[in-house]
Amino acid sequence: MGEQMNTVALALRKATKKYSGVPAIEEVDFELRLGEIHALLGENGAGKSTLTKVMAGVVQLSSGEMLVDGQVVNPQNPLESRELGIAMVFQETSLVPTMTVAQNLYLGEEKFFNRLRGIYISAQQFLQSLNFDVDPTATVAQLGAAKKQMVEIARAVLHQAKVIIFDEPTATLTPEEKKYFFDLVHQLKARGVSIVFISHALEEALLLADRITVLRDGRHVLTDETANLDRPKIVQAMVGRDLSQTIYGQRKTFVRPAGENILSIRNLRMANMVLNNSLSVFAGQVTGVFGLVGAGRTETFKVVSGLIKRDFFHGGEIYFKGKPVRYRVPRPAVADGIAYVSEDRKVEGFFETMSIAQNIYMGMMGKLGRAWAWVSRGQAESVGEHWKKLLNIKAISNDVKVIELSGGNQQKVVIAKSLVQDPDLIIFDEPTRGVDVGAIAEIHAEINRLADAGKAVVVISSYLPEVMSLSDRILVAKQGKVVVEYSATEATQEKIMYAAIH
Repeated sequence: MGEQMNTVALALRKATKKYSGVPAIEEVDFELRLGEIHALLGENGAGKSTLTKVMAGVVQLSSGEMLVDGQVVNPQNPLESRELGIAMVFQETSLVPTMTVAQNLYLGEEKFFNRLRGIYISAQQFLQSLNFDVDPTATVAQLGAAKKQMVEIARAVLHQAKVIIFDEPTATLTPEEKKYFFDLVHQLKARGVSIVFISHALEEALLLADRITVLRDGRHVLTDETANLDRPKIVQAMVGRDLSQTIYGQRKTFVRPAGENILSIRNLRMANMVLNNSLSVFAGQVTGVFGLVGAGRTETFKVVSGLIKRDFFHGGEIYFKGKPVRYRVPRPAVADGIAYVSEDRKVEGFFETMSIAQNIYMGMMGKLGRAWAWVSRGQAESVGEHWKKLLNIKAISNDVKVIELSGGNQQKVVIAKSLVQDPDLIIFDEPTRGVDVGAIAEIHAEINRLADAGKAVVVISSYLPEVMSLSDRILVAKQGKVVVEYSATEATQEKIMYAAIH
């Protein structure tokens, strides 16, 4: 195996890609060995996605070269990359949702399509050979995130990919599904497949990868064997400064005192997701809400924000600033001073073809309705500029569309769009999911600033260190309701996990 590990399967030499003259990656050297798992790390906007898209044929280099098995290649599209044995599994899967699993697997090999029964049998055998528990006759739209990913991987293996690239493969997976994914990657490695994966979870990279490469501002900073690296070294390379204390620092030694009771929920019910849930949120504090997937945390606060409706009969009561409320749509909730910052920024968070300033301006429109219609473009731009500076939103130019920003900067736009409404209650749902180390520190600073300014802040997060470093009070939810509350000074990871599981 040692000899195999030193054979280079794919290499990039002095790889540069410019957009409008601005480099997304510059003079990057990268090597992927045969049968190795190679993690690609870096802040949002560091060039990770651009680098992998070059390998996958989605993007072409401005200068430099790419080699596969020692030969210079220049794939012009993903099909040409696939013919070279390179497949990419995107964060947003590229499967056809209305087709069955088997049809997706054999897409592009239409000669099989007139024998549906044949392709189901062959897909069944193939999926079993990979130990994938997926029904070949199910339509892709019916599958969860983990199963969709299995189909993507199966398709790559079926096309005899020698290199498989994963972009944020575990971002949408539950802990059980993650473990399954890790086993899968090891299976692929055992078959001699080389793996590149982009991840924001440094622990995953340290656990899974043979080697780690770090990019910063589009340049190559470091490549080393994982055994020689640890979290502080990687963070230092990613941001050029030591952030280990500022992100998930030590446990809190003080808590902010509770101000006015802003939100009170009593016996809230919503289908089988929220069951008799009761909780309170106070001004001038960060209330952290922790729980495993299916604990009903997001659903509870979507009911509060008018995004979904509680049960009509016996649905419970919600009091906001002392008044009973029942929002059926978000607009009145926004007008009353409730902001919900979604975890799914692509679907619910922003207008992707608009600029940063236009998105923030739309946030104002949401709060003030028609009264804001006469605001000039210049005023909208200056408000946009103010928030851009405050949250340190990085963009190549002012007119850039939000969809073209990196994940961390998109998340900051979503936050600005809500905060421009000057709400009294701000609900952050997984505020740093898929966000890089530097942006995490900035988003956390903004959350603390809001609580210090007297706002009531709720942070729903599945990442315990985040909950513990931000919260003044921690509510633990399980099976549709809050089961225990801790002050941040008395909480420990063990206590919280015990309450969430038992």
